[in-house]
Amino acid sequence: MAKNLLIVESPAKAKTIEKFLGKDFQVKSSFGHIRDLEKAGMGIDIERQFHPRYVVSEGKEKVVRDLKTLAAKSEEIWLATDEDREGEAISWHLCEVLGLNPKTTKRIVFNEITKPAIQQAVLSPRHVDMNLVDAQQARRVLDRIVGFELSPVLWRKISVKNNLSAGRVQSVAVRLIAEREREINAFEPQSSFKIAAIFTATDITGKKVSFKAEGAKYNTAEDAAQFLQSCVNAAYNVSDIQVKPGKRTPAPPFTTSTLQQEASRKFGYSVSRTMQIAQQLYENGHITYMRTDSVNLSNTALGDLTNTIKSMYGEEYHQFRRFKNKNESAQEAHEAIRPTYMSNISVENNDWKRLYDLIWKRTMACQMADARLEKTTAKIRISTNKEELTASGEVIKFDGFLKIYHEDRDDEDIHEDELQEGMLPPLTVGQELPLVEMTGTERFTRPSPRYTEASLVKKLEELGIGRPSTYAPTISTILKREYVEKRDKEGTERKYRTILLKDNILHKKEAVEMTGAEKSKLFPTDLGLVVTDFLKQYFGDIMDYGFTAKIEGEFDEIANGKLQWNKLIDDFYHPFKGDVDNTIETAERIKGERELGTDPESGRPVFARMGRFGPMVQIGNADDEEKPRFATLRKGQSIETISFEEAIDLFKLPLQLGAHEGREVSVNVGRFGPYVKWGEDFISIPRAEDPLSVTMERAVALIREKQVADAPVGWFDAKPVTKGKGRFGPFIKWNDLYVNVPRRYNFEALTQNDIDELIRAKIEKESNRYIQQWPEEKIALENGRWGAFIRFGKKMVKLGRKDTGEKYTPEEAAQLPLETVKKMIEAELPGAFSKPTRKAAAKKSPAKKTATKKTAVKKSKK
Repeated sequence: MAKNLLIVESPAKAKTIEKFLGKDFQVKSSFGHIRDLEKAGMGIDIERQFHPRYVVSEGKEKVVRDLKTLAAKSEEIWLATDEDREGEAISWHLCEVLGLNPKTTKRIVFNEITKPAIQQAVLSPRHVDMNLVDAQQARRVLDRIVGFELSPVLWRKISVKNNLSAGRVQSVAVRLIAEREREINAFEPQSSFKIAAIFTATDITGKKVSFKAEGAKYNTAEDAAQFLQSCVNAAYNVSDIQVKPGKRTPAPPFTTSTLQQEASRKFGYSVSRTMQIAQQLYENGHITYMRTDSVNLSNTALGDLTNTIKSMYGEEYHQFRRFKNKNESAQEAHEAIRPTYMSNISVENNDWKRLYDLIWKRTMACQMADARLEKTTAKIRISTNKEELTASGEVIKFDGFLKIYHEDRDDEDIHEDELQEGMLPPLTVGQELPLVEMTGTERFTRPSPRYTEASLVKKLEELGIGRPSTYAPTISTILKREYVEKRDKEGTERKYRTILLKDNILHKKEAVEMTGAEKSKLFPTDLGLVVTDFLKQYFGDIMDYGFTAKIEGEFDEIANGKLQWNKLIDDFYHPFKGDVDNTIETAERIKGERELGTDPESGRPVFARMGRFGPMVQIGNADDEEKPRFATLRKGQSIETISFEEAIDLFKLPLQLGAHEGREVSVNVGRFGPYVKWGEDFISIPRAEDPLSVTMERAVALIREKQVADAPVGWFDAKPVTKGKGRFGPFIKWNDLYVNVPRRYNFEALTQNDIDELIRAKIEKESNRYIQQWPEEKIALENGRWGAFIRFGKKMVKLGRKDTGEKYTPEEAAQLPLETVKKMIEAELPGAFSKPTRKAAAKKSPAKKTATKKTAVKKSKK
């Protein structure tokens, strides 16, 4: 047994560090947090100065037992969790659980997992910093109070069958997205006409080249046409040339948020994916700690960069810099994200390679020379009206840091009138230029773009809301709660006008462009909008950007030892609790209702509102003699923007088309988009198609396409194999078994050997997955990542324990009778096997009403 037990957070980190410390150290993982606030009640004793009640986290009992056993046999215990507040809190929880004194237990921190860094950390241990622990504890306690108190208010006041929740940071993030959406919806584009001319001149080789010059903007087509008319028979001369030197300076090395932003822009990575890969790079010793808001680099790193740049590119490409944070709360003692060794240009793992390359290039660039430019601006005088056009060109005289890295920008940082400047041909003052053509093109102002995950992180950081460790979980939460959805938006056609002057003749024409297309943007759902409005109305402080940022600043004060954590909670809690109690007592239930008009068929009002199962359109009121009719909004439609005509169209579905080969054909819209139903088969309709425009002929064509696609592509065990593409990529299907097809296979040309290999691998995997199965009951015992569990339908249920409190072994689980498993399910999901009462069954009657209305709709069309 080694003398020293060193505890880290992750198994990957443990494996890497153990190689550096030798036989005197045994390195073990706590697998993250080992304790959390108890789930029963709030887990906080309000009367005892908000004393938190911690319990060992579910599933961590064995980890704790193993660590206690190892600790008892070790001469000394070292805590080496991450250097941020979360890591400090984990070290403190380990002290509490293992019976260690935080004032004497050795605590080490390091910014990189390299042999020198680990050995240096062991030579200079410290103790647990209780100020950092208190800062993390304050965040955890305050966020638990907000969630615990606010969520029940939402359950009572918003009529939605959804696991509603609110949070101090998540709710403010949703507000940002909601306000941007409403700003876009209210935006009225203004048009103007931009003048641009194409001239020719001779380049240094004697070849004629074209270049562009730009003029003023005009508010109306008439003004633009008048200007162009005034240019008829004009001569064009170069009136002035200015050549100015310029430079571009590299960006600082990456912080957590700037890495998330750049990985999103360059690779389309989500914030959570970026952090997952960065964590793996860190734990395997490739980069420094990836949760940081500092742009500082250590002297060792700066020296390494100097040597690497000079050896790879030469002396002239190196320029020493020290970057300083604009964010006052940034922890300068930490480092920016950088490779541990700059000589390691890349990594072998394909999943890590792109992000590592990005970090390496950004770090190199920050110590490289400025790019030196030469910018030429030429003024071109129009003889007939004395107006001037401007031509600009840019030449890179020395590439500097641009040799390896160019930073991308977000949509909102790119202005419409920015030019991609190229080179100009040599020009001289007084030179006459022949005009090829001049145009006045109609252009429209644009609203601010919707947020991407990365630009939302940037905005939260600008406002001082959240910290590096909170951005990924915040975005994951608002997506999971369905307050926000990440999706693409198709563009729409828009006409624009152009006026062309060519050969001294004016031509006017109209053209069409696509506008408004967006990719992977964050859209608020109707639920997110309703919840945001409710919270803004009744909990203004929680939703206030300044208040949320102030709380973050107070967490920093606790970390610096300037504020008691429970005083912060006390100052916050009492006014907040008063707002909660008052809201529960006085606020009305909200529906997010919007009246759209009157149904021409029945004369009853038409509403768009939130229903129990989501956004919908309703014809009629609940207290009318005839019951209201309901229709669910389609994907991409919103209560706030749906038109009356679009709402009425929803009641035309399902659309009955007739029969094909003895089976009924209809069109409808479901959870995954529009589809044709043919008997019991469902065939997707391309999303670009309006389901109401689908004719019987088109439906039959889709059915036939599906039949061709579903034709066997091979056989296995004398049973057919088909293939298709689903939400998670290409797959093959055999005997009700779906098998994902990895990229290394040519999906379009799968061979029989490929099919055999894929199915055998899946069968082997599935045989290890199930311990026991009862298909008719939709119950199975399965092996999971963290041990055995029960799958009940689509739900995952915790496997109960033996009477002794011990877990079942896989062998023992394989012998459990069905009745025992059912009791375990019932304990977790009360009423899981209860038969529905008559009252519950009666609720289905509105569906029958909906069925009868189809006939009425059909009649009205005849």
